[in-house]
Amino acid sequence: MADPQRPDLDPASVPTWEEVAHTHGRFLYSLAYRLTGNHQDTQDLVQEVLLRVRRGLLTYQPGNLEGWLSRITTNTFLDRVRKQKRRPTQALPDDPDRVIAGVPSLEEQMAASDLPDHLQQLLADLAPDFRVPVILKDVLGYSYEEIAQQLDVPIGTVRSRIHRGRGRLKAALTT
Repeated sequence: MADPQRPDLDPASVPTWEEVAHTHGRFLYSLAYRLTGNHQDTQDLVQEVLLRVRRGLLTYQPGNLEGWLSRITTNTFLDRVRKQKRRPTQALPDDPDRVIAGVPSLEEQMAASDLPDHLQQLLADLAPDFRVPVILKDVLGYSYEEIAQQLDVPIGTVRSRIHRGRGRLKAALTT
């Protein structure tokens, strides 16, 4: 049935939330893992992204769905980073008796297997301002223009952040 609020939209061209979650769940997890660097934060980020997708499907304009999803994911990640900067948390003390070593899930193992562990760790160690554009460009293959649009920053800023991020990765790899 057509949406009375949006007569211009063909309802057949807009995927359902279930279709997005099922078809693009692995893409979302992979991107989120690259941004966060660990399984727990990735799960939280993907959950938050899927909630935003559910709300956003009402206004989604059919087109590049993966581009739209990656923009939501990166914006959600950056929102979380900004929120953490405003409300820093103290880490729990290192008490080996209280720490239980967990086995990584299959999803975490698969996401980590795409990049060598040392490179994934180097990416995770980059500041988010550099990590996000480097991942979008070098891991996911987006153009500078697409990255600028997703991050809502000038293309020169994108180029600068990618250059600086790559430089920091190179420096870390050569030490």
